[in-house]
Amino acid sequence: MVGKYRIEVNNKYTKYFLTVQRNFTILQGNSATGKTELIRLLSQYEENGEASGVHVSCDVPVHVLRGRFWEEDIEHFHNSIIFLDESEQYAKTKEFAETAQKNDNYFFIVNRDPLHELSYSINEIYTFRNAAASQKYHEDFRVYNEMVPLNNSLISKYLSETAIRKIARQMPSEILPEEYKNA
Repeated sequence: MVGKYRIEVNNKYTKYFLTVQRNFTILQGNSATGKTELIRLLSQYEENGEASGVHVSCDVPVHVLRGRFWEEDIEHFHNSIIFLDESEQYAKTKEFAETAQKNDNYFFIVNRDPLHELSYSINEIYTFRNAAASQKYHEDFRVYNEMVPLNNSLISKYLSETAIRKIARQMPSEILPEEYKNA
């Protein structure tokens, strides 16, 4: 799948505007900011269509991947945007990462913690701006909107050892911490 897609999800109480443009988009945020509500609305729409009172607008199909049969379900989705919630433990596994990398879908993952098995761009990590439980409209924006030199704590917190070695081979040596220069 290639391209940039705008997704609008709404019911009579709330409205979300989202943008997806890479194979992995991560949505982070504190409790009560609307992340789980987004997944709940999409699930209602997928189960009951317009009768759910939820409206979803996107140029490609939108699905929610959930449950222990995710491997079977994912085979049925093509050229789609697939949402999944942090409660789905398979999202943190190597098996999911390998399957998703070979897949022709975009994945929108709601997760507070780093996903060490996935290779995703730091430019595709979002949160909701000014979101509060009582707020009606949610719009995504980048959590990280500027590049900063990597430091040891960021590297070890967000990247697996395999990812560190891959990045180290591509980075200019002047910004790479000393201990990663021979990785």
